Amino acid sequence: MPTPTASVLLHNGLLIDGTGGDPVRDGAVLIEDGLIRWAGRTADRPATTATTRRIDVRGDAILPGFIDCHVHMAAPGTAMSHAEIASLPHSLLTFLAGPRMRQTLEAGVTTARDLGGADAGHRRAVESGLLVGPRLQVAVSMLSPTGGHGDFRPGNDHRPNENAMGRLADGPAECRRAVREVLRQGADCVKIAATGGVWSPTDQPDDDGFLEDEIRTITEIAAGHRGKKVAAHAQGRGGILNAVRGGVASVEHGYEIDDEAIGLMLERGTFLVPTLTTARTDPDPGKAAPWAYAKKKHWQDVAHRHIPRAIERGVRIAMGTDCGIAEHGTNLRELGHLVDCGMTPMGALRAGTAEAAELLGLAAETGTLEPGKRADVVIARGNPLDDIRALGDPANILVVMKDGVAYKDVEGLTA
Repeated sequence: MPTPTASVLLHNGLLIDGTGGDPVRDGAVLIEDGLIRWAGRTADRPATTATTRRIDVRGDAILPGFIDCHVHMAAPGTAMSHAEIASLPHSLLTFLAGPRMRQTLEAGVTTARDLGGADAGHRRAVESGLLVGPRLQVAVSMLSPTGGHGDFRPGNDHRPNENAMGRLADGPAECRRAVREVLRQGADCVKIAATGGVWSPTDQPDDDGFLEDEIRTITEIAAGHRGKKVAAHAQGRGGILNAVRGGVASVEHGYEIDDEAIGLMLERGTFLVPTLTTARTDPDPGKAAPWAYAKKKHWQDVAHRHIPRAIERGVRIAMGTDCGIAEHGTNLRELGHLVDCGMTPMGALRAGTAEAAELLGLAAETGTLEPGKRADVVIARGNPLDDIRALGDPANILVVMKDGVAYKDVEGLTA
């Protein structure tokens, strides 16, 4: 596993540290032993030694590593159906995930939360250096009621639902067992289906999934395991309300969010992870099943009408893309979509850094370039506050450092 260089000074950059403060021109970051020691104006930097490597970033932006709170490394980012994914051997799914994880890191994402498909082995493979990828939190498998978004069987299929993406449970008693099972398997968080979805064949996105009592059972059990959090797939209004009332930490998608749900989320501090990257990705009518194509087009319009209202009213937003359903390696396109929905460029950057770290319980470790935090650093071409969409092109991500190690360096700055 690569080891961080003892001392590195990145200087002559536009420092945007993730705290929301004004950008610092001629900014610098001092990294020692994989941690941020200092960040600020170059002129104010602390003394360095003769062994400190000085890297001139030539006026480009120095940013925290980004955090994607909603990915699926087991899914290909194409129109392959969940049923087709479920038919693949687990070993093949794991091998296929390797290049996607590297691609995600090289897009500027140094931490990701996988909400169905990746397991504790993927996380450990990255931690040990066996695979190159972002630091991972994993949910292992989405919990779902029978016939819900995690049930990918057609209506005439009575065989057990066995796949890497969904696990079925009905009623509080089965929910207790299911959540304890994914926690036993090493889940860092819990993913549930509070509504139906686009790609599940026997429900609709505005059908309720788990009900409030089931959701509350799951959140209470997760909280009793070192405060682990629950993320709710929730697209329709009723399921969003059930999820928030049941105590989830985040609503994923939230496409039909309304003022009642917004008010409740503001009251409870619930995050919205709107996954606009997948909402804005048009389905291929030649590959998607007709029923899935029709649902996708309809719910794209619903999201376009509702998400801006949540942003306007100040719901806490964390970046998540649904890459795996959307194309891998395009994660930072989400920032431009958030701006299209009314966020400021700085607000979008914080959604992908500090706010995302807060949702994942990692604010003490990453999300901002502050002393004592992990040296997760991205150097990006130009000024993202002037052109946020440029970050969505991986070619504009020049350097990606995780824990002080450069895993991508397009122009040889760190060589």
